[in-house]
Amino acid sequence: MKLLRHGNIGAERPGMLHSDATIRDLTGLVPDIGGAVLGDVGLAMLRGIDAGSLPVVDPATRLGACVAGTGKFICIGLNYADHAAESGMAVPPEPVIFMKATSAIVGPDDPIVIPRGSVKTDWEVELAVIIGTRAKYVTEADAMAHVAGFAVANDVSERAFQTERAGQWTKGKSCDSFGQLGPWLVTRDEVADPQDLAMWLTVNGEKVQNGSTRTMVYGVAHIVSYLSQFMTLHPGDVISTGTPPGVGMGMKPPRYLKAGDVVELGIAGLGAQRQDVVADI
Repeated sequence: MKLLRHGNIGAERPGMLHSDATIRDLTGLVPDIGGAVLGDVGLAMLRGIDAGSLPVVDPATRLGACVAGTGKFICIGLNYADHAAESGMAVPPEPVIFMKATSAIVGPDDPIVIPRGSVKTDWEVELAVIIGTRAKYVTEADAMAHVAGFAVANDVSERAFQTERAGQWTKGKSCDSFGQLGPWLVTRDEVADPQDLAMWLTVNGEKVQNGSTRTMVYGVAHIVSYLSQFMTLHPGDVISTGTPPGVGMGMKPPRYLKAGDVVELGIAGLGAQRQDVVADI
């Protein structure tokens, strides 16, 4: 299934993508795409619904982030060997963990807002993992059973805030609009192998990232298991698993986003995003 949320900011409603490519409304059937709905029982109930009988949503309707009630937005840094190299950093011996504020989460096509004082706003296409059931001290063999599904994420980053302003990376990752998520939550049964997904990102039509989850250092199952040793993962938590090479910071000379740019990105089978870049005022 492809689950989604549609409507104005702060008033999104649950929905799903029908096989005929229309968006269908789930209002009244589930409270939202989050919480218990993301567990195996909730997903099984949704699979039993005849999507063709549901109301059709106007295709012009805004899509919100594909999951609600996210308590933690966890990111994995330097998880592609070639991206670590372009960043001038070594491949870490364990996953590098940092947090992105949940207030950064927006819809897949909502604009990237360059924050005041920014000079190095950058892009990062990433595979996002959506947790479906509580996970604590889970083994790698059992980890995928706790995953509801996957989505496209843009881990927008302000590199000067991230690396030149002292402290950890969070301040460069958490600005408003720095976490586009969606368009859909694709349930795990529809993703045959999360470690074999092509991914791409363009800026103004120029392809700058063209990679695959095959080159991830630490795979999804390992990451879920690893994180669960340090913190309990809850339904709706999002794990952004790292980016392939091609970010602006790694270019020679470096290249960063400016107002008027257009960013497009996608992952095979998970959909695509489009964002206008605007300046905060």
